[in-house]
Amino acid sequence: MEPKVNYLLAGSFVVVLGIVTLGLVVWLGKADYRGVYDRYDTYMRQSVSGLSVNSAVKYRGVDVGRVKDIALNPENTEEVRLALDILQGTPIKTDTVATLETQGLTGLATLNLEGGSREAPNLGIEPGQEYPVIQSRPSLFFRLDMALSRLLSEQSLTKLLKNLNAFSENAMSMMSEENRGYVERTLADLSIISSTLAGQSDSISHAIETASESMENLAMLTSTINEEIPPLLNRINQSAVAVKQVTEELARTGHSVEMVVQESRPDIEHFTGETLGETGLLITELRELTSTLHRVVQQVEQSPDSLVFGRTPSVRGPGE
Repeated sequence: MEPKVNYLLAGSFVVVLGIVTLGLVVWLGKADYRGVYDRYDTYMRQSVSGLSVNSAVKYRGVDVGRVKDIALNPENTEEVRLALDILQGTPIKTDTVATLETQGLTGLATLNLEGGSREAPNLGIEPGQEYPVIQSRPSLFFRLDMALSRLLSEQSLTKLLKNLNAFSENAMSMMSEENRGYVERTLADLSIISSTLAGQSDSISHAIETASESMENLAMLTSTINEEIPPLLNRINQSAVAVKQVTEELARTGHSVEMVVQESRPDIEHFTGETLGETGLLITELRELTSTLHRVVQQVEQSPDSLVFGRTPSVRGPGE
């Protein structure tokens, strides 16, 4: 007997499974970017082989978006236009740079965003642009390839061969018989010098030891000077301060003397004009008095009794 099959249940299961599968496909493909991602453009002058739609866009190594479209620039066929969907809130600044990087040996490429200083303004839409344009920079491998191409170009290779040929000719000319003789004599002189130095090794060692002792003595002298100079400078500073104070005190004293002279000037003038003249007369009278007293003293010494009897009349001469 065949089991009964619930066709309604089986159909519902198939429908639900199809809806879930469709949702997973939409989610994995990230088909709906609106409201979550912002659109940017960038232009590359190098080959973008290995880069495809939905390739990762990274900011300093962090996955922030996907490549939405890859096409030639219709205005310049030497450039490839890359349309990028980048997560909202990613700090895309005016100095942010896009670089194409190859992942290992697989050949797959990603777009890496670098730069973006904190002080730089956010990238905006310039006139004539549909979306903000991130500036690009050639990858390291592209720059190396271009350098090697320029190096191996016909003109550069010819120039390199000429330089090598000139170098070889110069080397051959330096190895002539005359130059080889110079080299041999130079080596012989160096050998003699080495032998002489070896014979004077004891003297050289003694000189080195003497120099070492001199350096030690110089170090000790320097240490002593370093210890003695600060106190000496301190005493010099103190002496300078004392001299300054004395100078200031002398200046104040001179000022005080000047003030006293200024205040005493009227008295000095009065003394010079009146008192000094009277003093002169007094001195003259004192001199006369002193002369009189001197004569009196001489007379008393000659005849002491003159104080009682008076002055002795002078003796008359003959015939008076």
